[in-house]
Amino acid sequence: MSRYIIRGGERLSGTVRISGAKNAVLPMLAAMLLTEKECVIRDTPRLRDVSVMIEILRKLGADVEERVDENTGSLSLMVNPLRIITHEVEENLTRAMRSSIFLMGSLLGRLGKVRVAYPGGCDIGPRPIDLHLRGLAALGADINEKFGYIHAEAKKLTGAEIHLDFPSVGATENIMMAAVLAEGTTVIRNAAKEPEIVDLQNFLNAMGANVKGAGMDIIRIEGTSGLGGCEHQVIPDRIETATFMIAGAITGGDIYLDNVIPEHVESVSAKLRESGVLVEEKTGKLHVACDRRPSAVDVKTLPYPGFPTDVQPQIMALMSVSEGTSVITETVFENRFKHADELRRMGANIKIEGRTAVVKGTRTLFGACVEATNLRSGAALVLGGLVAQGLTTVEGVEHIERGYEDFDQKLRSLGARIQKLTG
Repeated sequence: MSRYIIRGGERLSGTVRISGAKNAVLPMLAAMLLTEKECVIRDTPRLRDVSVMIEILRKLGADVEERVDENTGSLSLMVNPLRIITHEVEENLTRAMRSSIFLMGSLLGRLGKVRVAYPGGCDIGPRPIDLHLRGLAALGADINEKFGYIHAEAKKLTGAEIHLDFPSVGATENIMMAAVLAEGTTVIRNAAKEPEIVDLQNFLNAMGANVKGAGMDIIRIEGTSGLGGCEHQVIPDRIETATFMIAGAITGGDIYLDNVIPEHVESVSAKLRESGVLVEEKTGKLHVACDRRPSAVDVKTLPYPGFPTDVQPQIMALMSVSEGTSVITETVFENRFKHADELRRMGANIKIEGRTAVVKGTRTLFGACVEATNLRSGAALVLGGLVAQGLTTVEGVEHIERGYEDFDQKLRSLGARIQKLTG
């Protein structure tokens, strides 16, 4: 078990580089199974979830080589999936990471069958996979669920019209992967619009697929008989971007974020500006500065391009020390306020009413021992620790490292007093 020790009160300043997007690279790694040719992904983040997916690929029979760029220090992955030896994913690996569900679409497309356990991941409320299964069944897969496992098989996948009841990111991506090798045309209606889906489309098309419409309500996939290899640069992580933007704001800092796509975080930028924080594009970077106490703002999470649920815990940390009262409404995951109890340990004034949190800003937080129970909640507690008086100990760092590369090191480079202790 690891923990962060944070002495708050430091104003962050300087430049930090944002890593490649976790939620973009994981489905791409799964999509590599659709071809027999080598693929290369550049700017891959070094994360626990990525390590799990690499181990899964190797267990399935793929060759995976990791290479570090001597100039930038960024990681590239070379994956040769020629010799896939099994359609079964080991249960312990599936349960370690929710994104393992993406292997269903790719293994169905490549081998015509797949067997996986129900996936794990962060405990943030029910995230049923029925939309994934219904979409794959519409393409012709015969699906059986028994004893905690999902077995899907299809002699032939055939294009279909699929309407998603909810614009699920995972279901959209899984159906896209299964459909690229299906016979005929697949149309996904009410598709999710997240930038990671656009990046997956670009990756699949670089392999030779014919996918159009990602980023809009309707995605069309023309099936093809085979895919080749490709090289691809992963988009920057918009959730890491938003987290560091809020880190700059909560500490009254003045920071620059490099390797960002500002449009991907526009909903966060808008709320920060409304709160009185300076957010501007400058010389190819995103500049965030705050020279006064932020004002309280109301936030409602929504599917992209709305305010992301993955940034709700971090904005709650900021609202905890803002001037006034804010109302935060969570519409995506019903169990995503676990960080509120831990922030209250630090002196935050937060009242939970169902899917709504009422946050009365206080001038300061106080150091305490708190526990990260999931990825984004852990990031929120670190943000609270950066501004709290005294020492804050954040337990459960392994959750945070699922989605943030070198989080403590990047914060230290901006002037934060944070160290990681193991054991």
